[in-house]
Amino acid sequence: MNIDEIFSFSIACEIINENDDPEPKTVNECQNRHDWKNWKDAINTELNSLKNRKVFGPIVDIPEGVKPVGYKWVFVRKRNEKNEIVRYKARLVAQGFSQRPGIDYEVTYSPVMDAITFRYLIGLSVFNKLDMYLMDVVTAYLYGSLDSNIYMKIPEGFKMPENSKPRETYAIKLQRSLYGLKQSGRMWYNRLSEYLFKEGYVNNPICPCVFIRKTISGFVIIAVYVDDLNIIGTNKEIKEARDYLKKEFEMKDLGKTKFCLGLQIEYTKNGILVHQSNYTERVLKRFNMDKANPLSTPMMGRTLNVEKDPFRPKEENETDLGSEVPYLSAIGALMYLANCTRPDIAFAVNLLARFSSCPTKRHWKGIKHIFRYLRGTSDFGLFYSNNTKPVLLGYADAGYLSDPHNAKSQTGYVFTYGDTAISWRSQKQTLVATSSNHAEVIALHEASKECRWLRSVTQHIQGTSGLPTDKNPTILYEDNAACVTQMKEGYVKSDRTKHIPPKFFSFTQELERNKEVDIQYIRSSENVADLFTKALSTSVFKKHVRSIGMRHLRDL
Repeated sequence: MNIDEIFSFSIACEIINENDDPEPKTVNECQNRHDWKNWKDAINTELNSLKNRKVFGPIVDIPEGVKPVGYKWVFVRKRNEKNEIVRYKARLVAQGFSQRPGIDYEVTYSPVMDAITFRYLIGLSVFNKLDMYLMDVVTAYLYGSLDSNIYMKIPEGFKMPENSKPRETYAIKLQRSLYGLKQSGRMWYNRLSEYLFKEGYVNNPICPCVFIRKTISGFVIIAVYVDDLNIIGTNKEIKEARDYLKKEFEMKDLGKTKFCLGLQIEYTKNGILVHQSNYTERVLKRFNMDKANPLSTPMMGRTLNVEKDPFRPKEENETDLGSEVPYLSAIGALMYLANCTRPDIAFAVNLLARFSSCPTKRHWKGIKHIFRYLRGTSDFGLFYSNNTKPVLLGYADAGYLSDPHNAKSQTGYVFTYGDTAISWRSQKQTLVATSSNHAEVIALHEASKECRWLRSVTQHIQGTSGLPTDKNPTILYEDNAACVTQMKEGYVKSDRTKHIPPKFFSFTQELERNKEVDIQYIRSSENVADLFTKALSTSVFKKHVRSIGMRHLRDL
């Protein structure tokens, strides 16, 4: 079963919005609640926005061959980093699932800022003593223009034509994009991009959601995630950017970035801590583990005996878990943590995610082991310190036969910026490695690809902003001496390596020749990428976790 980031994000949103007082589903439910006045104000605010943006055109007879899209009211209470309700929000959305490709829309892709770029920008702001502000575009999608004719069923409350025919024979024509339409995200991105380009902002296809403007006195970076705009730069340029955006769009100025994309951001005199303690507490409460006894590591040790491995696949005499055990939801919730701020659980989550289609009690026990570890480390996060050097470093490793049942190995790598992780991966290799050297070559190949992308992103952002750019090769540490020699001295054909596809050597060797990477040997005991390939003892685990910049909020 393929569990991707979209699935994990949907589970995370479900948990974030979950509470003892659920959100209403319909207008009637709102009317029967004690906070109806707040919901009524939110509905009126939404209708006024739609009117001001001139989203709706005239009410017309449904054209022949046209099937109007439906609509739905969505209600949500927005919360801050302390889980306090700060705003009631009502949204009228189109039911875009009924749109027909090639008729109602063409292209739907809209880029958003990824978590890796966001973590790098946080580190950049720390090391260069830059301010970071957050702005929210009110009803962002309503600013986009439609690229095709869209008709929608008439919502309640709209005045019908006099002497009209049955309501079902009419539709309302949309003049602007509306939430729920498949192309709305793309239309908003195009609208925002055009406006920023007019003011001299530039971006790059390698990170299309990062817009940069350089001036004589400084620079400003606008990082876009749908309608959330993180603005980083020098004081004068940040003020100009905020004023420029307010001229065209209705904006909410949220001050310094403290809560964005589910991440909590804490400012200290020595740097910034990025964590998800509120989300972690919600996850533990949802799965009834909020009162569990804490553990010191996220997974139990594994035995070399394949038949006694607690992470072996389901056996014939075992019964799989029923639907009453939320195994898949737990994996999705944990993946969101592992992808954003908790690289310390990445390997354990990746290992247990393999059994999502037929989990057993053994696997569920492994999930609860992670929850118990989170119970004691809920305030753990990535600390970007201003007392370190802003240098990009990489570590690669492979866990040979990490999955002995399928003869597959594990790839693990991590890249740090100023000694704090910004990019990491723990993933089972798709090829069968015939030796530890073979597995390490594959892992180094994957790490090299990530390294090239990271260098492109960091050099583009720093160069365009006018900041010093490090042109030196990125050091990539590897603990297999033979692998390091093969990459530095060239592909060596021998009985032990002749079966390995040359592509796993040639790409990394080209980066080495071009002085983009410098592969260096490191002792296994010092290789922090071990975190992503195997279960470690408590002492080694804590050592590596600290080495990638993870700290407790209570210790800062």
